Amino acid sequence: MKAYVYGAQGAAITDVAKPTPKGTQVLVRVRACGLNRADLGMTKGHAHGAAGGVGTVLGMEWAGEVAELGPDAKSIKVGDRVMGSGAAAFAEYTLADHGRLFHAPSNMNFDEAATLPIALTTMHNAVVTNGALQPGQSVLVQGASSGVGLMAMQIAKLKGASLVIGSSTDAARRERLKEFGADLAIDSSDPGWVDQVLKATSGQGVDLIVDQVSGQVANQNLAATKVLGRIVNVGRLGGTHADFNFDLHAARRITYVGVTFRTRSIEEIRTIFAEVKRDIWESVESRTLRLPLDRVFAFDDIDAAFAHMEANKHLGKIVVTL
Repeated sequence: MKAYVYGAQGAAITDVAKPTPKGTQVLVRVRACGLNRADLGMTKGHAHGAAGGVGTVLGMEWAGEVAELGPDAKSIKVGDRVMGSGAAAFAEYTLADHGRLFHAPSNMNFDEAATLPIALTTMHNAVVTNGALQPGQSVLVQGASSGVGLMAMQIAKLKGASLVIGSSTDAARRERLKEFGADLAIDSSDPGWVDQVLKATSGQGVDLIVDQVSGQVANQNLAATKVLGRIVNVGRLGGTHADFNFDLHAARRITYVGVTFRTRSIEEIRTIFAEVKRDIWESVESRTLRLPLDRVFAFDDIDAAFAHMEANKHLGKIVVTL
C-alpha cells in the first residue's frame, strides 16, 4: 500500500506492507487525513514522544471506512464510516484501537471528518476536564488560530464561558477569530496584551488559560490569570524553556496543568474519547462544533500540503485525500 514515510532522505510516498489488526485494533481504509504541527516536525526527523525516526509512517488523524476487525474489537463493524487518531495515518490503511475512534456523522464528508478527532479530544480534555471551565467564567486561548485553538474557543462558548479571548500574532487571522467564538482577539507578541486582558476582566484576569504557546509568554500568562485561576499547558510552539516567575505563580495561587497524549495509556485515551461522545457529540453531529477546511490536497501532492502548512498562512485545517 502507499504510505508517507520518513526515510534517510526525508519524507516521501513509499510502498509498505498493509497492516493486520490484532486484539482490539481496527483496520481502516483511509479516505482523508488531517495535518498537524507535530507531523511537520516529524517530516524533519524530530521525535514526537516515542514516535519518529527512519521508517516511520507519518500522520496522526484520519477518516475512512472500517475494513477489518481484530478479534477483540467491539462496538464497530466492517463498513462503518469512522474518524480517529493514532500513529501511521498517512497511508491507504491504518490501525486504530476500537476505543480511539468516532463514528463519522452522516452529514459530514470524509474531508470534514478528518479535521476533528485531535481538536475535539485535545480541547475537550483541556477546557472541560483539566480546565474545569464553569458557566460564566472567562477563557484565554493562546494560539487560537490553529485548528485546535479554534475548537477550544468553540467548546468554551458551548460550555457557557462569559468571555472568550483568542490570541494570534497574524493580523488577518485575528480578524477572523470572532467567527469561532472570540469576544476579544489579542496579539501575544504585543507587550501590552496582558493589560488588554486585565481591562476586559475588570482587572482580575481570566479564570482559565489554554496555552499552546508557552515559551516567552509563560510569565505574562501568570499575570493575566486571576487568583485561583488555571493554566493548562497544551502546546509549546513558542518554546519549551523559558523564565518562570515562581513567586507570581504562588501569589496568584494558580493551578498549572501540563497535558499531552504522548504519555497517556490507551485506557486514558479511551476515556477521553468516551467523554467527548458523552458530553459534546450532539454538537458535533449538529455541526455546531466544526473547523474550517483551509485547503484539500491529493495524497500524491502531500509534500505541497506540508509546504502550505510550513508557510503558516492558513486558518483551519489542511487535509490530504486518498
